Amino acid sequence: MTMNGYITTGLDIADETRAFNAGVAELLSTQPALEDVDDAPALRAAREEGRSVFPTPVRVAEATTRTVPGRAGGVPVRVFRPDDVRGVYLHIHGGGWTLGSADSQDPLLLELARAANVAVVSVDYRLAPEHPYPAGPDDCEDAARWLLAEAAAEFGTGRLVIGGESAGAHLAVVTLLRLGGQASAFAGAQLTFGAYDLAMTPSQRHAQDMLVIPKGTMAWFYDQFLPGMGPEERRAPDVSPLYADLRGMPHARFSVGTQDPLLDDSLFMAARWSAAGNEAELEVVAEALHGFVAFPDTAGERERAAQVAYIAGRVAGKD
Repeated sequence: MTMNGYITTGLDIADETRAFNAGVAELLSTQPALEDVDDAPALRAAREEGRSVFPTPVRVAEATTRTVPGRAGGVPVRVFRPDDVRGVYLHIHGGGWTLGSADSQDPLLLELARAANVAVVSVDYRLAPEHPYPAGPDDCEDAARWLLAEAAAEFGTGRLVIGGESAGAHLAVVTLLRLGGQASAFAGAQLTFGAYDLAMTPSQRHAQDMLVIPKGTMAWFYDQFLPGMGPEERRAPDVSPLYADLRGMPHARFSVGTQDPLLDDSLFMAARWSAAGNEAELEVVAEALHGFVAFPDTAGERERAAQVAYIAGRVAGKD
């Protein structure tokens, strides 16, 4: 076993985090559940126009969008390039494979790029239900293969890290698995509250009343992404990487909150990652909800700082 550390943090700010969660609960109570709306394009439009619990996305002038080669005619990517580039972070956004975009978190990615001295390449993969599995994974794989071939010429460095949040963490792991022996080209993987068993881990199955992504919402996301697939089909390694042969994966940092329905996904995946002979560290944040890395509270601030430190350290070759 090569698990470097399984730590629980945030106990000193648990009261603050619980108070913040109460505010999130009040806000969510004013909105219908995603599965009740059951209209992905309408949900995307509401987010874009600020008609949801999420603020209207802010686009920054420092980012550029381009298209890189892909089997579907090309993959759009959002690029953040700080003055001092010491590595490249291939980022994959969350949103249940159905919502979100590469330019929906510009300020956070620009902050990360500058603080960690990395160029950030965020993948604007195709979304379900218009483009169900395997469209999204295909786009992420294509972007990764482009980066492997072109990083040195494009950014002046071959030091690479991959990662994402929620569905993005899932897609990051699937991408590494698809790369096979080339996965070792990535010095690290930042895997933030990911979903790794799309047939549902115990914490997902018991999440009927949990905040942000309760069981019904997760089931809706899976039905959008994996239409017509039964439970056993959803356990295929390319769909649920928890069931994959994980040998040869890079160093990984897993992070998740105790109040996240995807808690077991990180617990189980970090253990399997380590058991397969890879290096892994796992941080479990007391009382934190799904999505907490983007929250303007202390738990979110600490997680963003930890990710900067991890990504900067991996591109610098530090353990």
